[in-house]
Amino acid sequence: MLTALGNAVRASGVSVLLTASIAAGAAIGHLRPAAGELLGSQVDATLLALVTLLFFGVRFDAVVRAWGNLRFLALTALATYVFVPAIGYAIASAMLAAHPLLMVGLTIYFMAPCTDWFLGFTRLAHGNVALGAALIPINMAGQLLLYPVYLRLFAHGPVEVQAGIVGDTLLHWFLAPMAVAVLAHYGLRRLMGAERFGRLLRRADRAVPWAIALLVMEIFAANIAVILEYRAAFAWILPAVFIFFACTFLLGEGISRLGRFAYPEHTLFTMSIAARNAPLMLAVTMAALPGEPLIYAALVIGMLVEFPHLAVLRRVLAGQRQRANRRAAQEAGHRPGNNLTVF
Repeated sequence: MLTALGNAVRASGVSVLLTASIAAGAAIGHLRPAAGELLGSQVDATLLALVTLLFFGVRFDAVVRAWGNLRFLALTALATYVFVPAIGYAIASAMLAAHPLLMVGLTIYFMAPCTDWFLGFTRLAHGNVALGAALIPINMAGQLLLYPVYLRLFAHGPVEVQAGIVGDTLLHWFLAPMAVAVLAHYGLRRLMGAERFGRLLRRADRAVPWAIALLVMEIFAANIAVILEYRAAFAWILPAVFIFFACTFLLGEGISRLGRFAYPEHTLFTMSIAARNAPLMLAVTMAALPGEPLIYAALVIGMLVEFPHLAVLRRVLAGQRQRANRRAAQEAGHRPGNNLTVF
């Protein structure tokens, strides 16, 4: 429980960290343009470090544990890669039609499932954490493989996507770092032993938000003039994100009832389709679509709203659990010796 609480506190703290990095980057870029350009020149190195950290922390061996729940995996894949991107595109295109680059950025944010912090909120809400750990590498691979498809479907027109650029980007910026990170992951685990390597993984996990914050600061420092020019349009991003989260909650409720998920799987499913993978999508998009600060800024703004939403969602799911337990206790109250717990 303490680990889960720590995860949630850190996740909520990321919002504060990102807000501070946006403010610092904007101030540096506005007051000291030369310093902003210098920070912007470091984006590639920071991006590579972030991608390597993200892949290094993935527990790929957890996939084996998922094969016993194929029905859950099938419904999750259907929602994650069909329903949720369609909902996200519909919302972004309806609310940001006048600002196509922001629309593309928000659509990219909506289409990618989370591969990290959703698990801490799932644990706090008493969801199925073991199955959730197995979703992490599956979601990581799925969103990378489908990224070129989504980009051509949803970004056709607002941005120019040259033939082969996404594939080359994934190969040089992500598949190669992934290979290095996975080799380092398993090689160091063998050399260090499980306990010491576990501590190293936790340090790597804690380093990820700081790498994201540094990247965000560099983006805003180098591009604050363009972002300020379109500042009024960003007011539309917040209600769009709110509507998206409301729709994913309703989708989670509907599919969980149709699939007859028990509470732990219901919670995991709801959290997994709500939380988004903005760090990886920010990295992929910066490499695949260089020189588009409005797209990057839309991704960052969406990430800021996500953590408060996940905290509220945890409380809603916990309330459902408590009400179900009370109903079960009332039904079993007249049966002597029956101490039933539903969830």
